[in-house]
Amino acid sequence: MARTCLFILALLTWGILIGVTGARAHPMGPSLLEIVEHEPGQAEVRWKTPVVKVLGEELRPVLPEHCQSIGDPGTETVGIAVVQRWEIACRESLEGSLIEVSGVAASKASVVVRVALADGRVLSGVLNPDQPAFAVPARQSMLDVAKSYSLFGFHHILGGLDHLVFVLGLMLLAANGRQLIATVTSFTAGHSVTLSLAVLGFVDFPPAPVEMLIAVSILFLALEVVRGNDGSPTLMRRFPWMLAFGFGLLHGLGFAGALSEIGLPAGEIPLALLSFNLGIEVGQLVFCGLLVAGYLMFRRLLRLPGLGSGQAIAAYGIGSLSVFWVLERVAAVL
Repeated sequence: MARTCLFILALLTWGILIGVTGARAHPMGPSLLEIVEHEPGQAEVRWKTPVVKVLGEELRPVLPEHCQSIGDPGTETVGIAVVQRWEIACRESLEGSLIEVSGVAASKASVVVRVALADGRVLSGVLNPDQPAFAVPARQSMLDVAKSYSLFGFHHILGGLDHLVFVLGLMLLAANGRQLIATVTSFTAGHSVTLSLAVLGFVDFPPAPVEMLIAVSILFLALEVVRGNDGSPTLMRRFPWMLAFGFGLLHGLGFAGALSEIGLPAGEIPLALLSFNLGIEVGQLVFCGLLVAGYLMFRRLLRLPGLGSGQAIAAYGIGSLSVFWVLERVAAVL
């Protein structure tokens, strides 16, 4: 099934190349709005946004009307994020209050809201265009945690162009539908391992070199796709799941950076990790499904070229993007 989609994939790849070459693969990490209550009525707000923002994005916290700011916010740059902190005084309890972030509906960004109450309860949610506000609940069920973190994983993978381009390359490498499913599943298994280890603190790698190596992995995959056009199947052609699992370990470290930014809810760490991974997996499957559906929709309207030429066009498009990212990220490391 994957090989029949090559022409549509090629068009999509070059469309991405032309449209977003000037943007980073991860133009933004998750924004985080955190409210930590020191005592009833007194709290600190931490508003963390990525340095590089989506064009036209104007996100701004909208706190409950019964809360007033005390003093001017302090601003500092931490890594690739800008952090603002300020104190607030609230006449009523934060429980049951509505917390919003204006601009979410018109933005591709996701915003994680975390509220730590004075009695030790930590409540969180994910804001997106479909849910631009968070009502602080009295308590959160396991279902609420699962929903929040799965939505965060889903939106994160769909906003990560480099990861999606890598999945596209895996589709080109797979010979049939069964091999494609095994390959994408192996990629998920690989990034789930390192994601969990990194978030739990067992491994720690600086993000800049990881992002650079992710770009290199995409270039390697593009070269592997091109090599397969000479008619002699390579080892990776015969067993693409091996390549997918190996590079999945690397991509998991990239996913971990986003999840580490927002943290995991105490007492629900395994559930949050599982939900985040499931959200990523669903996002990958949706991406693959859209490509296949696009081909099925237009195959009767288009005269498709030979598979080899379509595959080569897509591979060169992927390779061009990866070279751009490699150079960009090498410059960041240096």
